[in-house]
Amino acid sequence: MSAPGTPLRVGVRVPPCDRADRVVETVRRAERLGFDDVWFPDSQLLWRDVFTTLTAAALGTERIGLGTAVTNLATRHPAVVASAARSVAELAPGRFTLGLGVGNSSVGPIGLRQTTSAAMREGVGMVRALLGGEEWDFAGKVRSRLRDPQPGLPLHLAASGPKNLRLAGEIADGVILLSGVSPRTLAGATARVREGAAAAGRNADHIPLTVSAFCAVTDDIEAEARLVKPICASIAQNGGAPFLALAGMDVQVPATVDGVYPDLVHAEDWDRAVEICSAWISDEDALRFAQEFCLFGTAEQIAERLRALHTSGVTGVFLQHVGSYDPPTELIETVGSSVLPALSPTRAKAND
Repeated sequence: MSAPGTPLRVGVRVPPCDRADRVVETVRRAERLGFDDVWFPDSQLLWRDVFTTLTAAALGTERIGLGTAVTNLATRHPAVVASAARSVAELAPGRFTLGLGVGNSSVGPIGLRQTTSAAMREGVGMVRALLGGEEWDFAGKVRSRLRDPQPGLPLHLAASGPKNLRLAGEIADGVILLSGVSPRTLAGATARVREGAAAAGRNADHIPLTVSAFCAVTDDIEAEARLVKPICASIAQNGGAPFLALAGMDVQVPATVDGVYPDLVHAEDWDRAVEICSAWISDEDALRFAQEFCLFGTAEQIAERLRALHTSGVTGVFLQHVGSYDPPTELIETVGSSVLPALSPTRAKAND
């Protein structure tokens, strides 16, 4: 799905884990080192407000792409999302992408359910219409529009299950794939996106595909792999056994795991979460997961896998470090200084 000759966009996930002005320093460093994009997650109890952080980042940078990965239409009404997205896009013309998802860590801690596919379809339609300057019929009671709209703002949909992958191919301007970098899972996910695009009469080759992946530049994959045990356990908890089986993992995790807050993926005490999850996820399992689904290895090994992803049709990646409450400083430095130059000698280097 990548146009011939179009470079792979390499981004990094930066949680709004500190004051916005401090987070912007991390974003500026990523910009100086040649990253193409910075993606911010949205979870109101875990981090600072994502649109406040995006505003600071828009004002504090010049080139780098900015996006949500992802916000949602459950804790934020679609009309509120449209207004916030318009406001950021005005400050970073041509640089902002609105990424939407089902809610996950935003909805669970406050007792709400994830957005259904039907609600997502309607919500995306509302956001797009309002951003395009159209009136929207709100519950058959009133028709209203967004003042000073922002037509053409790209709207990407995050998806992992078949139904939402097809929906993304049908209605989104781009797709954020949450299944890691395994060629087998990517092939299946891409096929579902193509099915949705075909049903809508769209050309799937024109739909950007961005893949998220945990990443670590290291000579000791085994040591780094231990840190992903809570990720593996969470996947197993949530019906991901077939997904893990692709890496030769056969694990059973209880529906409830005590001693971890707020959840396995966003544990505040990560070392404790790793220790607890070791009861179900062996070191060997974690290594298999890291090798199949993550980008762990030397700079050249990671660059080679990124090249392979691009060849397969992926247009962008955003890299994640393990952890939620600290900036990905080390990941930005190691990828920026070693992986990006190995991937393309023409990429910008630090202006030190």
